[in-house]
Amino acid sequence: MARILVVDDEIGIRELLSEILYDEGHTVELAENAAQARESRLRSRPDLVLLDIWMPDIDGVTLLKEWSSQGLLNMPVIMMSGHATVDTAVEATRIGAVDFLEKPITLQKLLKAVAAGLARPVIPASMRSRTERPAADPVFTQVPQVAGKVPAPPAAPPAAPAPAVDDSHLGSISLNQPLREARDEFERIYFEYHLVRENHSMTRVSERTGLERTHLYRKLKQLGIDTSRKKSTNS
Repeated sequence: MARILVVDDEIGIRELLSEILYDEGHTVELAENAAQARESRLRSRPDLVLLDIWMPDIDGVTLLKEWSSQGLLNMPVIMMSGHATVDTAVEATRIGAVDFLEKPITLQKLLKAVAAGLARPVIPASMRSRTERPAADPVFTQVPQVAGKVPAPPAAPPAAPAPAVDDSHLGSISLNQPLREARDEFERIYFEYHLVRENHSMTRVSERTGLERTHLYRKLKQLGIDTSRKKSTNS
């Protein structure tokens, strides 16, 4: 699942999108203005950003331009607005946004846009030259000729048969079950690990897992995990 940053100054929109994306298994971070969005972006690059256009401090298009000019636009960004014009949407797309959602946003449109955005690779301009390798020079791919006969390379020994591997499990998690059940099983192991590691401190677990406390409590309750601090056996 992906880490998604939702940037919107309306708390109702933030909570709605967060609930939908959280139910889909994504990790969601929230920002109510451009300043918080910058901080979140610098702290850890999200896999996708849902960015509102109209915000009180700096509008979304200006923030998009800022990220683009600083080389920070290496993740898909989907713009959102209930009042934007066609020109605004076109400008955002030209800058680098991968999609535009008009408010009110329906569940189907949101999930479709997020899935398409996450499936779209974003390669920074500085990395493109590295990923585009030129064809090999035929001069260096030819076998050099020497006088006389060229000895044949020694025959490769027969490969040993690969040992049988049970690939139907990932650790203790069976892969022969529905995705949602496998995901719940993984998340249960994941959160129980961090609860023990942080001595059941919800503040530290929240920071470690990147979830807001409200979402963390809701997720632990959903998974049936006991959040109470275990008593020492010596007490």
